[in-house]
Amino acid sequence: MGAWGSLFDWGESDMAFIKNLRHSIMGHPPPRMIEAEPMEQRQQPRFTSQFRSTFSGDQREGQGRTLDLSTGGCKIEADLPVVTGDAFEFRIYVPGLDWPLRIDEAQVRWVKAGTFGIQFTKIRSDEAEKLYQVIANLNEELDA
Repeated sequence: MGAWGSLFDWGESDMAFIKNLRHSIMGHPPPRMIEAEPMEQRQQPRFTSQFRSTFSGDQREGQGRTLDLSTGGCKIEADLPVVTGDAFEFRIYVPGLDWPLRIDEAQVRWVKAGTFGIQFTKIRSDEAEKLYQVIANLNEELDA
């Protein structure tokens, strides 16, 4: 088992967390699997989401909205212009979580018409665990 454990090794408190999180997200549009375009290099499936997010770095701050989410990155809609290669700290505000998910470093991989894709390049193990739980919940809603 890796440092983050298995998604299937959750205890009762973890399952209660997932159920509470699921109930808190129910007001959002249902998630759906994002179809990857033929030339894309994504390694994880992405799910639709509409979570508020913030990012900061290099003396700049911005707010946006995640339009899809995976364990390795996400697509953001924001007004602040960014360029490929920019790196920043990133936070995702998931309903039901006491604190936003904190990604210590995310890098911009592409930019297109008010949206951009980021890859999570540094994340603490406890934050990664929360991210996996959010993804598992989105996947569960997709299967429902």
